[in-house]
Amino acid sequence: MEHHKNYSLKNHNTFGIDVSAKAFVSVSSVDELKEVLQQVYAHEILVLGGGSNILLLKNIDKTILHIDLKGKTIEKEEEGFVYVRAQAGENWHEFVRWCIEQDFGGIENLSLIPGNVGTSPIQNIGAYGVELKDSFVSCEAVHKQTLQTRTFTKEECNFGYRNSTFKNENKDKYVISSVLFRLTKIEHKLYTGYGAILEELEKQNISNPTIKDVSDAVISIRSSKLPNPKELGNSGSFFKNPVITITDFNKLVEKYPEIPSYPISATEVKVPAGWLIEKAGFKGIRKNDAGVHRNQALVLVNYGNATGAELYQLAQEIQAEILKMFSIHLEMEVNVIE
Repeated sequence: MEHHKNYSLKNHNTFGIDVSAKAFVSVSSVDELKEVLQQVYAHEILVLGGGSNILLLKNIDKTILHIDLKGKTIEKEEEGFVYVRAQAGENWHEFVRWCIEQDFGGIENLSLIPGNVGTSPIQNIGAYGVELKDSFVSCEAVHKQTLQTRTFTKEECNFGYRNSTFKNENKDKYVISSVLFRLTKIEHKLYTGYGAILEELEKQNISNPTIKDVSDAVISIRSSKLPNPKELGNSGSFFKNPVITITDFNKLVEKYPEIPSYPISATEVKVPAGWLIEKAGFKGIRKNDAGVHRNQALVLVNYGNATGAELYQLAQEIQAEILKMFSIHLEMEVNVIE
């Protein structure tokens, strides 16, 4: 177990915001996790994984609990499928690539998403037509106060679009320690029709793609649009793609006939937030060291010394303009820690 006082979090959040925490504890086992939870009051703890989905506005007057549990195990196999458990501290992208090396399919479209395995169910991460819930079986989580370990089934997680029980009724109550996935071993079902995957595969003259080909295509697309957090501070997509009614969408089409959309149901469509932000003139904008990425308007970036407050203010300005122009409220995907 690793303990620090007045610890800088600059290297523990992908925005690279230089704030400090009153205390920092890193745990590498469930026993260590329970030991820390027993010693520190639950309301005085902030759980941190890969730091990829947070915006820190100021110094944290709490104990940061860094989840560093590692390991991958095959729990069982059945005809055509394998059940793989990954510990919460495993890097998500490295876990995806490990699965591909084993020829386990189902999460290849989720390549290069920043963060760790333990936070993936909280957000129900998704990309290119695939969401975490599609391969999720269950997760184990430790209750912060009772220290009891509970298994959450897929149904109990109440997954929605970038949403789960861990953002609602069970928010801040549990620490996820591991996640169990059901992946394909044969007859992989590939999702290549979303975004530019098919176009990327055609560019590489691949007509019969493998799961690795799909992963490589996703990595190529994301790398061309999204900055590497190690080179330019960011948290990936800052806003959720809004879902609006067909009626509201048709009104927008009258004014913006080129507006793209993806059908969700008979009554709703999803509109790309990046398109709205670009249309509003924010793509590539920079205010001091806080900015919107030049290649992908959905990504806010730290050009070096931006504060969390500066990035938050820019995000609020974007929200206000999108509401004014399109009558759409953009919801932040990133968790703002005040």
